[in-house]
Amino acid sequence: MVIVVGGMIGLGKSSVSKVLGEHFNSEVFYESVDDNPLLPLFYSESEEEIQKKRYPFLLQLYFLNTRFKSIKEALYADNNVLDRSIYEDWYFAKKNMELGRISELEMKIYEDLLENMMEELKEIPKKAPDLMVYLKGSFDTVINRIKLRGREFEVDDSLMEYYKFLWEGYDYWVNNCYSASDVVIIDMDKLDIVNSEEDKKELIRLVEEKLKNRQ
Repeated sequence: MVIVVGGMIGLGKSSVSKVLGEHFNSEVFYESVDDNPLLPLFYSESEEEIQKKRYPFLLQLYFLNTRFKSIKEALYADNNVLDRSIYEDWYFAKKNMELGRISELEMKIYEDLLENMMEELKEIPKKAPDLMVYLKGSFDTVINRIKLRGREFEVDDSLMEYYKFLWEGYDYWVNNCYSASDVVIIDMDKLDIVNSEEDKKELIRLVEEKLKNRQ
């Protein structure tokens, strides 16, 4: 069984992944954040420097590479949880192209590489995840939780417009673009799995119920 955990920045993917990993006694493949050399530059450099150095494109290539490695390892074995996956990266690349931060040529190169990687996955015995756990929440919840976790490069007020742009299209992507597996939607406005044992139990109940009844 392979579960991917997806959702907007700040909603608790790593925390949810940890809870599910412990419950299902599975390995968790966490998103590469603390050791990512590009992420702080992407968030903190001036727009002029970001465009000059092409940080958005480089960041998407970095994530694509690290997530391809993770999903290959996860699909070869049983019982794994992925803190975001290769399927979701396309959404971030597309939104940055819409903002003009990734060029159409860069997007074409990115999509060709992604397609080539997905062809490689077809050679693996397990082709896709069993379930996506999609974390949904209001924009206020997103911003409050980004501020609570306190990564300095994420909390600048100048990023609010960017976060809003990402947040506004996320549900559409899940409902209309993601097709690799069934999806269970977790309302993070209602659940606080970091501080509430009852909420952790409710998360696990919802995931187990979906796994049991998935198509």
